[in-house]
Amino acid sequence: MTKVRRAAKKRGPAPLADKRDQYLRLMAQGMSNSAACREVGINRRTGTRWRYGRKEIDRTGRERVYAPITEQPDDGAISARFLSEDERIVIAEMLQAGGSLRTIAKELGRAPSTISREVRRNRDPRTGRYRPFHAQRRAAVRRARSKQGKIRRDPELKEFIQDHLDRRWSPEQISQALRTTFPDEPDRHLAHETIYQAIYLPHRGGLERRADTLRTGRQARRRRRRVDQRATRFIDPGTLIGQRPADVDDRQVPGHWEGDLVVGRGNRSAIGTLVDRTTRYVKLLHLPEGRTAEHVRDALLHAFADLPAELTRSLTWDQGSEMCRHDEFSRASGIPVYFCEPASPWQRGSNENTNGLLRQYFPKGTDLSVHTAEDLTAVAAELNNRPRKILDWQTPADLFAKLVATVE
Repeated sequence: MTKVRRAAKKRGPAPLADKRDQYLRLMAQGMSNSAACREVGINRRTGTRWRYGRKEIDRTGRERVYAPITEQPDDGAISARFLSEDERIVIAEMLQAGGSLRTIAKELGRAPSTISREVRRNRDPRTGRYRPFHAQRRAAVRRARSKQGKIRRDPELKEFIQDHLDRRWSPEQISQALRTTFPDEPDRHLAHETIYQAIYLPHRGGLERRADTLRTGRQARRRRRRVDQRATRFIDPGTLIGQRPADVDDRQVPGHWEGDLVVGRGNRSAIGTLVDRTTRYVKLLHLPEGRTAEHVRDALLHAFADLPAELTRSLTWDQGSEMCRHDEFSRASGIPVYFCEPASPWQRGSNENTNGLLRQYFPKGTDLSVHTAEDLTAVAAELNNRPRKILDWQTPADLFAKLVATVE
């Protein structure tokens, strides 16, 4: 049997192009950025730049935006459901040896109709012979689609969208306006996601990407992760807020606390804040030596040491790096720690409100290391003795004192 073989053609300078292709394949299979970078042997930041693009400032001070790498490696198979170049080579060899279509299909693990359709569509129309590399090119041409998209191909449509973007319309508003303006032209009806992609990838979509194109000011898509894939970034991933007991949400059971850090000028100093979800009672953590995970862990243990177990049921925090030793704190205190979803401060509403009140005493941009432990105690006492509307004009200090007296 005559062997039909051809050396694979490399794209770009090796070995970087090979690593990029391997990285894209792993990401397409659902692997995380960190895992794909470890597998390929590149820095995690390199993979992030490939996936999301990057911005650089050149010598003249001008900002240059590099689009993300989205093209799939050209290895002859876009998807497993398409025949690859190697499979076409096998088809050619077995046809030359007199094999039937069913025999070829069985050999490749394909349906006989797939092999029949492949031979009929991609054989040489002049000679009737099936040549694998010729068939591969014919299949690629047939599968190819325009990369320009509707907006780039239609100047009037592009002008309409760009004009409304300049008037501060959102892509979703523009999407609805297109249906009203061009009711009888469905080819000009676009989903708002299409407009977003035309902005984020101007080399394909044709729209201008500037800092003021979108009201958010973004020039690149914000990274997101599916809800079922989210986790904390610590060695011990901890427990997300969705697994917190249901009785925490109704605020009827005391002893469930929310915590955070109030950060000073240049992120060089900080004060820890704790608030009980039921009574709104406030405790402040003195961090004179820094806000590392060790300092925060020790300050939390000290703050909860004098409280009865009935008033230390749980602690909810954000995913700041200062809590990466949460497992050590939980083992030492017996208090479980729950973490909010990323960029979701409303999941610690009481604590966020308290932090806003504390800024009257500790303004933003000031050095918080100048405040002593006695200063923090005085501020906490002032807040705790202030009547609150949400507590029917009772004070957090009175309510918390009653609870302490009840459980002791």
